[in-house]
Amino acid sequence: MTTVAPDNGKTQEHTVGQSQSRVILNRFVRNKTAMVSLVLLLLTFVFSVSAIGLGPIPGWWKYDYVTPGAPFDNGRPTLSLIPGEGFGLGEHPFGQNRIGVDYFAMTMRGVQNSFLVIILLAGVATTLGTVVGALAGYYRGWIDAILMRITDVFIVIPAIVVGAVVGRMTGGLGVQFLAITLGLVTWMGIARLVRAEFLSLREREFVEAARVAGASDMRIIFKHILPNAIGVVIVAASLIAAAAILLETALSFLGYGIRAPESSLGLLVSQNQSAFATRPWLFWFPAAFIVLPALMINFVGDGLRDAFDPRQKRFSVRRTKELPEGAEQRQ
Repeated sequence: MTTVAPDNGKTQEHTVGQSQSRVILNRFVRNKTAMVSLVLLLLTFVFSVSAIGLGPIPGWWKYDYVTPGAPFDNGRPTLSLIPGEGFGLGEHPFGQNRIGVDYFAMTMRGVQNSFLVIILLAGVATTLGTVVGALAGYYRGWIDAILMRITDVFIVIPAIVVGAVVGRMTGGLGVQFLAITLGLVTWMGIARLVRAEFLSLREREFVEAARVAGASDMRIIFKHILPNAIGVVIVAASLIAAAAILLETALSFLGYGIRAPESSLGLLVSQNQSAFATRPWLFWFPAAFIVLPALMINFVGDGLRDAFDPRQKRFSVRRTKELPEGAEQRQ
């Protein structure tokens, strides 16, 4: 005789009565790597703003990122993180560049500009790519053919080449203009993803019901189909954001991106490449703030992908060991 052990109800009590958005949020919160990355990402931006200020917001750091000063300890970093000696920023935590400008202030300004590029570039690219992909996937036919051929033209051109041309023309006009213009030429990947999702969703029953009810095409696209494709949009946007900081850094390093007197992480590395052997700290700090945010955004994107896709199941050793205890018991 075989009896099945009763379910303890722990799984159901967390899912029954919850909306889809709440279930997705719970999945994302349970992803420790994604949550830690998100918190560190936010703390990095808040720290850069609080340190040197932003617009009307004053900062607590006493130096700015453009004013030269007298050399202090030959421009070496004064940051102390050694156990036993205590934590301290010192006079110039990240040192000074060749003309005596505080490198901590310059790096924090570069971090601010990187985050601004991420937000604007990803926002513009995501919006444009979503609209193009939605129209192509919903209408199909000649509209799909024209929009996808335009997309193909942009795809075959290397992004770094397009970015160099755009950066050459707009780099001196400000960070905002550069980021927006780059967003106008980096939307192709998300457009293809959204198009594929719309081609699948447009055949569903709820879309047919909306058509029978007399809903307009725009209402069906943005009110009915797009909310069901939002997972693809958000995950693709996180990937664009991670690529944005690397694209801006590469362009600034080559001299086609953000230009002096503004500060950029790639520009800092480019300006001090001749001093790599004698003053390596001029590379350590900008490089750290280039790599770490890009990694953290990718981890957040992986967490979002796992949260939106219920097929993404994480292997649990503990659950595997507990499985025989709740399985069928033989008497």
